[in-house]
Amino acid sequence: MRIVVTGGAGDLGGRVVRELTRRGHEAVAASRRSGVDLAIGAGLDAVLDGADAVVHSATSPRRPQTVDVAGATRIGESLRRLASPAHVVSISIVGCDRIAYPYYRAKLDSETALERAGVPTTIVRATQFHSLAALLASVLRVGPLSVSVGHMRSQPVDIDWVAARLADHATAAAPDGFVRARELAGPTAYDAGALSALVAEHDGRRPPRTVRIPPVGKVLRGFAEGRNLPGPEAETGGRPFEDWLAAQPRPLPRRMHSPT
Repeated sequence: MRIVVTGGAGDLGGRVVRELTRRGHEAVAASRRSGVDLAIGAGLDAVLDGADAVVHSATSPRRPQTVDVAGATRIGESLRRLASPAHVVSISIVGCDRIAYPYYRAKLDSETALERAGVPTTIVRATQFHSLAALLASVLRVGPLSVSVGHMRSQPVDIDWVAARLADHATAAAPDGFVRARELAGPTAYDAGALSALVAEHDGRRPPRTVRIPPVGKVLRGFAEGRNLPGPEAETGGRPFEDWLAAQPRPLPRRMHSPT
C-alpha cells in the first residue's frame, strides 16, 4: 500500500513512517521538508495522488487551527478533487470534546472537518504521551514541592504503541464513512504526585511533596474531574510509564518529544 503520513518528519509521524516501512508498505513522509505545507495546501494534491491511505499526524500546538484543522479540511478537499477513495486515519486526543482547552478544541474541530469532508475516515483518540506526562511532572515541581490541580490524574501512553495502532488502522479495510476507533491509553493511571515522584527517582532526586491547588476555570476543572481519562471501552497497551522512563536519559531532558 502507498500511505501518506502528514507530519511524517515529526515525533509521532516519523514513527508511523518507520512502522509502515518495516511492514513492507510504501510510506511517504509529507511535511514542509518534502514540499507539502498543510497551512497553505502546497504540494498536497501531488502527494495524495495515488495514495491508498493517509495518516494525518501533523500538528502544531501553537497553530492548531492552521495545521491540524485547516490541514484536515485541505486533505478532504484534495481527496475529493482527486476522486480518491483513500482512507484517512487521523490522530486526536482523549477528552477533546470534554475539555475547553484551545488545543483540544482544535483536535475536535479537526475531527469535524474530516466528517464534513465526506471521505472514509477513522479517528483515533489517544491519551497524552509519556514524554508530555514527564515534562509536566518536571515543570510542576518547584523545589521540594510538586503542584497538582485538585486530584488530577492522567493515563499516559507509549508513543510507539500508538504509532503501531495508527499503522494498523491505515492498512486495514477503509470504513464506510466516518468512524471513531476505540480510544488508546496506557495501562496505568497516575496522579500528579506519583508521576513527580517517579521522575524525581529517575533523576536521582528526593520525591517532592504534593501541594494541591483548587481548579479554577473550565479548563482546570475539566482536568481535575478526570475528563482527560479514557472511557471503559478504551484499548490499553504499550509500555507502562515506568518502563518508558527507565529507557530515558538521566536527568530527563525538559522536552516534549520522546528520544527513544
